[in-house]
Amino acid sequence: MQPLKMQILEILSEDCRTPLERIAVMTGAELSQVAEEIEALERDRVILQYSPVINWDRTEKERCEAMIEVKVTPQRDMGFDAIAGRIYRFDEVKSVYLMSGSYDLLVLVEARTLKDLALFVSEKLSPLESVTGTSTSFVLKRYKQDGVIFVGESVDKRMAVTP
Repeated sequence: MQPLKMQILEILSEDCRTPLERIAVMTGAELSQVAEEIEALERDRVILQYSPVINWDRTEKERCEAMIEVKVTPQRDMGFDAIAGRIYRFDEVKSVYLMSGSYDLLVLVEARTLKDLALFVSEKLSPLESVTGTSTSFVLKRYKQDGVIFVGESVDKRMAVTP
């Protein structure tokens, strides 16, 4: 991948709201070139979505999150992809990862309540024919996500301007 595209990705991964003009200054590229590169990255599905990191604990939204370790039997000629595809289509599922180690898939799920999440595991996930076992861990507190620290004082990364 071209160095400019990598620079743009690094900048957007830190703050997806960075204006094109600022990206152009930071990379030393022309504004039109930055816009074209971002369009190409979106078209090539390198950039899939622009998402903020939200501290839901500071809102009134009820939600329960869990990480579920799933053991599965891979399907002939399809491996783990087929069962992963069935799992990631559920609305409660936010992420699915193929893992090395003692389990096969790590599934991050979200539901409104603990009961809703338990029903998802018992009525939707566990009954799948390829699923041979699950282990659910509930998120109790979030300390850091995507490089953003949730606890304590926030650190201002801006450079000080002096006269």
